[in-house]
Amino acid sequence: MEALIPVINKLQDVFNTVGADIIQLPQIAVVGTQSSGKSSVLESLVGRDLLPRGTGIVTRRPLILQLVHVDPGDARKNEDSGREGEEWGKFLHTKNKIFNDFDEIRQEIEAETERISGNNKGISDEPIHLKIFSPHVVNLTLVDLPGITKVPVGDQPNDIELQIRDLILKHISNPNCIILAVTAANTDMATSEALKVAREVDPDGRRTLAVVTKLDLMDAGTDAMDVLMGRVIPVKLGLIGVVNRSQLDINNKKSVADAIRDEYAFLQKKYPSLANRNGTKYLARTLNRLLMHHIRDCLPELKTRINVLAAQYQSLLSSYGEPVEDQSATLLQLITKFATEYCNTIEGTAKYIETAELCGGARICYIFHETFGRTLESVDPLGGLSTIDILTAIRNATGPRPSLFVPEVSFELLVKKQVKRLEEPSLRCVELVHEEMQRIIQHCSNYSTQELQRFPKLHEAIVEVVTSLLRKRLPITNEMVHNLVAIELAYINTKHPDFADACGVMNNNIEEQRRNRMRELPAAVPRDKAPSAVPPGGDQDATGNWRGMLKKGEDAPGSGPGSPLRGAVNLLDVPVPVARKLSSREQRDCEVIERLIKSYFLIVRKNIQDSVPKAVMHFLVNHVKDSLQSELVGQLYKSGLLNDLLTESEDMAQRRREAADMLQALQKASQVIAEIRETHLW
Repeated sequence: MEALIPVINKLQDVFNTVGADIIQLPQIAVVGTQSSGKSSVLESLVGRDLLPRGTGIVTRRPLILQLVHVDPGDARKNEDSGREGEEWGKFLHTKNKIFNDFDEIRQEIEAETERISGNNKGISDEPIHLKIFSPHVVNLTLVDLPGITKVPVGDQPNDIELQIRDLILKHISNPNCIILAVTAANTDMATSEALKVAREVDPDGRRTLAVVTKLDLMDAGTDAMDVLMGRVIPVKLGLIGVVNRSQLDINNKKSVADAIRDEYAFLQKKYPSLANRNGTKYLARTLNRLLMHHIRDCLPELKTRINVLAAQYQSLLSSYGEPVEDQSATLLQLITKFATEYCNTIEGTAKYIETAELCGGARICYIFHETFGRTLESVDPLGGLSTIDILTAIRNATGPRPSLFVPEVSFELLVKKQVKRLEEPSLRCVELVHEEMQRIIQHCSNYSTQELQRFPKLHEAIVEVVTSLLRKRLPITNEMVHNLVAIELAYINTKHPDFADACGVMNNNIEEQRRNRMRELPAAVPRDKAPSAVPPGGDQDATGNWRGMLKKGEDAPGSGPGSPLRGAVNLLDVPVPVARKLSSREQRDCEVIERLIKSYFLIVRKNIQDSVPKAVMHFLVNHVKDSLQSELVGQLYKSGLLNDLLTESEDMAQRRREAADMLQALQKASQVIAEIRETHLW
């Protein structure tokens, strides 16, 4: 059992080498208010003066103090190690330097405290690690924490109380930590701040040991009998009283050994029945026993924790990759893997499937059939085309001669205008697919090829090559999509099978118009002269006679007495109505053209909706997939670029070293625990 504490010290050394606190090792944390005697208790356990003294906050960084018992025979002078005498100390931050003078140890603690915490009484949670080797100590691991304070002094921040409290709770919240709550005997135990903060994390008191200091400073006529008997504040691990050196004793250089001897005499005189269960020596033995049992109870969970962390760091180290030995093979492997993952992301067979949003081929499919498809379906075949526009086109297509039938030229002119509107959403479809293929580069870099994070220059080069390839294919694909629309505009195929029904409707409508016009002619006018006949009556007739263009009150040219033209008529002065009611024939002509445009537009829209995705897939997506590997190899697989491209990022190299060191520490810790089982210590 006694050997368990050196084992924990050995584990502490293992993890100190990597500066990690991921493993909560069993230890004893000393908690108390300022001037409660914490430092004196620790020095009594060590048997030497080694801690800084003074007013205010002296302990401003956690001090992890490992006491290592050595045999007297091993404490002789050793020229190789630099040790002199039977006691010495070592700091973690000074590596292998040996401190034989305990005054130097105190000075080093003060210097290291100021190096991190400054000289303004501020605190820091970065610990100082100190090991004391001596034949006069028992094996213990103690953590000296800053004293609890209430009011900031000097340059201390206003929240110094909260900072110290958080620092203390950080350590004593460790379930593997024994709490040594120090309280002065000349204060009321019921108001002990140390016991109060300990109870917050250990309400049952299962890992709290109370220490009552300054028994010799109680008021005359009082004693600590009830307190030491546990009648005032019951603590499950026990309550031990000690007598500290006074400040005068320290100033007079009274040794710790002399103080322990005087302490024993005081206890025998003042508390004879309790003397053998109090005092510094009994406290040391009790702490040693408690720590050993605590270590024994914690080892199973500790072993499991170490094994789990070792597996995690092994996986992490594997993800960082091995150091590069064959640059050519490594470069080709990374290029091939990236190209494969890029293509697999498009095909939907990638190893890492995105669950938060559509990605790769799925998004391209969505663009084709949802975004692009719905956009085309939302385009109104007659959008932006009014009845007046159609009527104007019909009139412009007839020239100076009135037409009996709807001119086909007007239909072709108008339908081309509408078909042209399909070009913009088609080009936008190309743009969206291009953007998604650009996003796939980042997706592969983040999820699929983590090795690229090791080589930032290679990653940048790959991104540049793929981006350049996509950039070259974009105008080619746009040109093809533009041509698809241009092809539709080049030839209006009125013989298209789907357009036949619409043409039949138009022909029937024209024939009906002709019959209606013939029925409207006067019976006295011969049919063969009907087109040139002028029906009588009114200023405006059905044939569109020029009479309708005269102003009201004017006679026709050549009428009236005198000159053949009694008054000159300026036709340009005749106002053209902005809006008027269409004649029945005009209404029918416009309806025919609208139905023809809509019918033909739907045919073309269906063609575009089908052909544009095919063009994008062929000229952009599939071309990039098929040529990506060869493009990357051709651009990057060059002997002159190997060293530059495979230069590892310093951040990644640092993380690999840290992961390797941590894995090695965990493996050593696992071996140490395995040795415990072999030696039947556990």
